Amino acid sequence: MTDWDLVCERDYAVPDGRDLDDLVAELAAALRDPDPVVRDGAPYVVLRTWIARDVIDAARRARLGALMAERFTDPEIQARTFAPLVLDMIVSRGDLDPAWPAAFRAWYPAETDLRGHDAKLGWLHAVAHGADLLATFGRHPSVDPASMLDLAAARLVAPTDHLFAEQEDDRLARAVALVLARPGLSRADALAWLEPVAAGYAALPRGTTPAHASNSMRTLRALYVLLDTGIGLSRDAPALPQPHRDAVKARLAEVLAPVFQHG
Repeated sequence: MTDWDLVCERDYAVPDGRDLDDLVAELAAALRDPDPVVRDGAPYVVLRTWIARDVIDAARRARLGALMAERFTDPEIQARTFAPLVLDMIVSRGDLDPAWPAAFRAWYPAETDLRGHDAKLGWLHAVAHGADLLATFGRHPSVDPASMLDLAAARLVAPTDHLFAEQEDDRLARAVALVLARPGLSRADALAWLEPVAAGYAALPRGTTPAHASNSMRTLRALYVLLDTGIGLSRDAPALPQPHRDAVKARLAEVLAPVFQHG
């Protein structure tokens, strides 16, 4: 086994005498390990750094991306929920295979294990990790941004008994805000994704609020705030232009209006 902490200490240099393909395979295996110290520790940092520095070249990134797309159907929850993190690294580097967003679209709204954190497995965060990849796909020039907005809506209206507790609503709102800032997005597409959410609110029975509806309400409120205050690609980056900001805010207010009505 590679001492990945030592690799970090040595400025991420490839260990002498080691085959890079073997090392990438070992890193890929670590990113599905049920031990959170293995999965979310030094191997994660090394993989991210090697992708960013092009140590893992385009051909290897393509193979790694294909493996991560396959993991969306893995029986292990930690494998499914860490796959979007690795794909995010790869797509952020500029690579894209059309099979990757297709696999992501099939998985994201269908995932039923939405735990943020597990005492044994550590961070899982399907919704939040998926949201980060949704934003990256939605801003990639080869991906239709409207398809990612529709995917966000599909995740919000999917029935679940899990109530967001680890800022999943904020992460998904941020992803949507970033996609809404995509140059060339039409006004119609910036608004259309909200229609399934609005229809879901209209169909809610009287009584307690289902978890998925509460999750979506809080996500839309967070989105309104982000559109009002601005959102950049990183914490210190300038706010991105939002050409449909006023129209989306107005529609958000309309969609959320029934939430504040009683009787």
